[in-house]
Amino acid sequence: MNYKFIINPSYISFQDFLINIKRYFTDNDTTIHKARNELKIIQFQEISTVVKSFKIPNIINKIAYTYFRDSKAKKSYNYALKIEKYTPKPIGYIEFYTNELLDESFFISEEFSYDFTIRKPLLDKNFESKDAIFKAFARFTLELHNDGIFHNDYSPGNILIKKSSSGYIFKVVDINRMKFMHLDEDMRAKNFAKLWANDTILKVIAEEYSKYYHCSPSFEQTVLEYSNKNKKIKNFKKRLKGKPVND
Repeated sequence: MNYKFIINPSYISFQDFLINIKRYFTDNDTTIHKARNELKIIQFQEISTVVKSFKIPNIINKIAYTYFRDSKAKKSYNYALKIEKYTPKPIGYIEFYTNELLDESFFISEEFSYDFTIRKPLLDKNFESKDAIFKAFARFTLELHNDGIFHNDYSPGNILIKKSSSGYIFKVVDINRMKFMHLDEDMRAKNFAKLWANDTILKVIAEEYSKYYHCSPSFEQTVLEYSNKNKKIKNFKKRLKGKPVND
């Protein structure tokens, strides 16, 4: 088995950690998320890192990732460098190959010590300072959009929030699926669709966003329409699988 890796020059002392990441990953039981991919918090040189292990691709994707397109680990690292202002600090990535095809891959970043994700104020009716958080989130999203960033997985669990003396600090994760382009008003409205927020919250967000970006009078309605369309599609798929649906 051979491997390829790139390490952030700022973390050159982490090279041994990166090359031996499979051993570190196996030896640690600090999983914070496990679904299609698995994330663990691993300490190294007194720095807390988040290590993301990507699901081993099927044979078709093994070929595709080896010869035709970048792996998810590589895209995560490259995108994190590109939008470093908005995401936890990237340390590096590594790809392991078996029979010359991509097998396992990992992306490593510094842990961002956040207080909650945006899911918390979305779901908790009694959450303190909800409106202030959503308004700050609207302004953060506007910064992303003005920098030509469209996060394809802009969902509640991927938006981290930390309280600060001056307000709130936001970071985005799960960034291997992003688009970089000039965003028109329709794309800006569409990017709120996966929040799974109710109409009242979306109106707060859209109104605050409109204060700092010249939107048409229909912007708020477009935000609501994209959100409701996404909910209908997701709930339809859940019904097909016999799962409970959400409002």
